[in-house]
Amino acid sequence: MNQELLVKVELVAFDFDGVFTDNSVYISQEGIESVRCSRSDGLGLDRLRQVNVQIVIISTEKNSVVSVRASKLKIRCIQGVEDKAAEILKICTELNIAPAYTMFVGNDINDIPAFKIVGMPVGVNDAYPEIFPHIIFTTTNRGGYGAVRELCDMIYYAKLKTEPA
Repeated sequence: MNQELLVKVELVAFDFDGVFTDNSVYISQEGIESVRCSRSDGLGLDRLRQVNVQIVIISTEKNSVVSVRASKLKIRCIQGVEDKAAEILKICTELNIAPAYTMFVGNDINDIPAFKIVGMPVGVNDAYPEIFPHIIFTTTNRGGYGAVRELCDMIYYAKLKTEPA
């Protein structure tokens, strides 16, 4: 992704399922759901905070697993969102951040409206093909396998105007 764009990022809004996770769900015989996430995402998100980038998770589904992970990562989390584009615009207004300086990271067709209203629409490597015409960058890593960390590191190094060691 273009370094000039990365330097301008002020807000990163993430979908959860398929971005923080590998889009799988594990269900126990008791009906308890769990998901798989990459631990490395936490350090990447800390780097975003170090360079004053706001972070939010916006999820269509409402699930306690998302709340628990977001809480552990100290990320604002909004669930049960039917219109992600409207939610992003609301957050941008609240934080006084232009949508042009917002990155949205998703993986599926319900993310397309959000991709259309941000300056930096991004998809994970294993996203559904229908989103590719609506994004400007695809991560090297798959959702749940370091895609979040990859983007965090890219923004962090761009803002510091240095290259990774």
